[in-house]
Order: sequence, then structure tokens, then C-alpha cells
Amino acid sequence: MSARLFIALGTASQVPTRHRNHNGYYIRWDDEGFLLDPGEGTQRQMIFAGVSASQITKIFITHFHGDHCLGLAGVLQRLSLDRVEHKVEIYYPEYGQKYVDNLRNSSVYHNVAKIVEKPFAKEGFIFENKTLTIETRKLDHTVESFGYRFQEKNDVTMLPEKLKEFGVLGKNISKLKNDGKIEIDGKIIELSEVSVFKKGVGVAFIMDTRVCRNAFELSKDADYLICESTYLSAETADATKNGHLTSKQAAEIAQKSNAENLILTHFSQRYFSTAEFVAEAKEIFENTIAVKDGDQVEILRKK
Repeated sequence: MSARLFIALGTASQVPTRHRNHNGYYIRWDDEGFLLDPGEGTQRQMIFAGVSASQITKIFITHFHGDHCLGLAGVLQRLSLDRVEHKVEIYYPEYGQKYVDNLRNSSVYHNVAKIVEKPFAKEGFIFENKTLTIETRKLDHTVESFGYRFQEKNDVTMLPEKLKEFGVLGKNISKLKNDGKIEIDGKIIELSEVSVFKKGVGVAFIMDTRVCRNAFELSKDADYLICESTYLSAETADATKNGHLTSKQAAEIAQKSNAENLILTHFSQRYFSTAEFVAEAKEIFENTIAVKDGDQVEILRKK
């Protein structure tokens, strides 16, 4: 099984229904676990999905409407209850600090979890390590809201037979990979001569927004676009008024941004089936699916 997996914990917008829990998502990314926009009931949905509190390393909030954050209180208390030893970072728009404070202290509990708050006020990169960057951009909702882009850095796959042919051994392999070239016995060996370029995987996460430039920017060349699709196109006026997207608009973003896969979610309670969402989107962007609670999508690496 891939070490990268997207799990839809809840797919309802605004209010839960008989068949959809409040919004909530989990991305397993190698050794990290990203919990995104946990609405009410997220802790219970995690149990159904086989996701434990100890698997969470980072939490991301796009904005502070209840369906995107009310589950944070229970999740944070569960981290303490389960005595999760590692630090858990929470990334969120800075204006929501008072809501984070309220949710963290919403009831009496033995607070021992190592929570690190990471509020941000500006667009840009909010996390980077050797293999991954996380970027945020402001969207266009009825309140201040941000989308996220999880981007694996480009890499190379070293070719053993070529390394042997050029006499690149031991520590010189990592030196060549880091420096891009190396001199051995008076000859310069370029990294491109002994490796194959591997493009990093990109995942865009776009929740509540109208169509806006930053939705396209976050989605540019994404391998997976996880996108809100609150309404069908017949309700475009409602979508615009309420700061949301239709399935057609989500598909247009995917198409114009050169994304590879579109994952629709965050459906209004007025709809009982998502079949029309998929049908409408596929007219514009073929590689579209709509997730239901508990669905899992493997995030495939580039070959």
C-alpha cells in the first residue's frame, strides 16, 4: 500500500446529514499525518477510517466556519487522552486565534498534548523540509479563507548501472546528488548522466471559495485537486452569493490549471446523490470522482 493516502472523513457542507458527516479530511504523507478542517464528529469518523490520534502530526484549518473547525476541540482532547508524545502543529489564519483559544479550552480535561500553534497572516510557504513544501493562498469566501498546496520536491532516481560505469561510489553518490556534478579522476560527471528526473507529487486543497485567481494558482499542475463542490451549476447564483463553487466551476479550475485528478467533496444538504456532480464535472474534466464519507484515494507517486 502507498505511504500516501487521502481519506474523506466527512463530506457535508454546513450541516451533517444522515449520510454525510461534517467536513473533515486526513492525508497520510509518508511519516506525516495531516488532518484538515475537522468539523463536528471528526474524532468518531477517524475511528471508522482506522486513523488514530497518534497518526496526526499537523492540523490545517482553512477558515473558522463551524463545519471546518468545531471538531478541533475533541481531536485536541483525544491527543491528550491518548498521551500522544510527539508535537502536533496547527496551521490556521491568524484572525482565528480567539477561536483556536476557545476550542482548545472548551471544557475541563487533563491537557498534556504538545500542541504548537502556527498562525499565519500572509500567503506563502508555511512549511518546508528536505522533501516537502506547504504553501497557502487566500481564497474568496464570505470570511477570510485560505487554501493549501502540499508539494513534494522534485528529485532524481539514481541509476546503479550508470553510477558503476562512471565510477561513482560510496559517499560520492550523495555528493553528486547534492552538488549536481562531481569530479572523479579529472573528469566532470553531471548528475543528469547517472540519474532520471522525478517530478514531485502535488496536492491542492481548496475549500470554501468562489472562483478566484488563487484557486488556479494552488491547483496549477497538481496531481490531485481536492476541491469543494457545494452546488450543481443550476444553483450558480447561490454558490456566488454564499462564497462557494459548483461542480462545473471546480472542473473548470482543474482543467485550466492542468491538474491530473479532481476529487469533489463538501456537498450541500439539499443533494442526496453525488452522481450529478460527477456527470456535470466530467463534461469538462474527465478524471473526476466524488467522495463519500470513508472513501480513500491513493496518492500515487510519479514513476
